Amino acid sequence: MAANRVLWGGDMSFYWDFFLSGWRAPKPNGDGKDNYAQIGAIANVRYRFGEGRSPWFVEAGLGGTVMNHLYRTEDREFSTAFQFTELIGAGLSFGAQREHEVSVRIQHFSNGHIKEPNPGENFLRVRYLYRF
Repeated sequence: MAANRVLWGGDMSFYWDFFLSGWRAPKPNGDGKDNYAQIGAIANVRYRFGEGRSPWFVEAGLGGTVMNHLYRTEDREFSTAFQFTELIGAGLSFGAQREHEVSVRIQHFSNGHIKEPNPGENFLRVRYLYRF
């Protein structure tokens, strides 16, 4: 975490989230499942309550991702491998140094209407983080 500042009675901070992920979805023809690899980066803003002393926080982020091939299912088809991503979430830090963290996030992926079709995809994620 970096760039902390007290704002509205809480602590506002900024951090980057770099990730690799995998998606698995039914193939469009219904014959099995397809795997997708994704790499991305998200710039996040986090607000921690109680001037930063609270273990509770809310956050929001905006970033970009690239998939290894076009995402296609029976009811959705992305037209680009590049996707924007936005998220909002809430969570709790715990441990002697706040080294553990659990959060719930709603995350959206779409190409921002760069090209059609652009159905987007939404995920509800539970995230655990351990800081070394």
